[in-house]
Amino acid sequence: MSDFNIDLDSVQRLTAGAVGPRGQRAFYVQVRRGNRLISLTAEKEQVRALADAVGRLLDSLAEKNPRLLTSDDMLITDMSLEEPIEPEFRIGQMGLGYDAERDMVVLLVQSVTDDDAEPLRARFSASRPQMRALSSHAAQVVAAGRPVCGNCGRPIDPSGHFCPQRNGHGPIFSAS
Repeated sequence: MSDFNIDLDSVQRLTAGAVGPRGQRAFYVQVRRGNRLISLTAEKEQVRALADAVGRLLDSLAEKNPRLLTSDDMLITDMSLEEPIEPEFRIGQMGLGYDAERDMVVLLVQSVTDDDAEPLRARFSASRPQMRALSSHAAQVVAAGRPVCGNCGRPIDPSGHFCPQRNGHGPIFSAS
């Protein structure tokens, strides 16, 4: 018996996306294998970290084995989330691995736990080109959010932003 509540090998689709207006978006990681669609709720920073970690892993693999570099050019055009988006669980932790024998990247996900409940665990394996597409798309999804204040690094709402770095002096900055 598997140690995972969800275990999908060689997934056909793996993406990340957001739903809602800037500043109020809900983020998801979504996986499809056959007719099974899995949606997991994520935080924006988790999606950003996933994009960065996947990019670093793939770059490291290509550096160690230059033959792996050329096969990452798979063109994946539609990375949008599929409906219905019905999350299985909220992501608490993620990890990445590489199965060299099968040339697959493995994404391990564990749910946020409530009190004494056992966390749910999921494992997904995908090709390097799929993971490269996920990394690129997830970075774009995160970057499509609110602009960030150059002084304090906090997001600027459409109605403006009070910057604590300005110590109460100067105007409230606007996103426009």
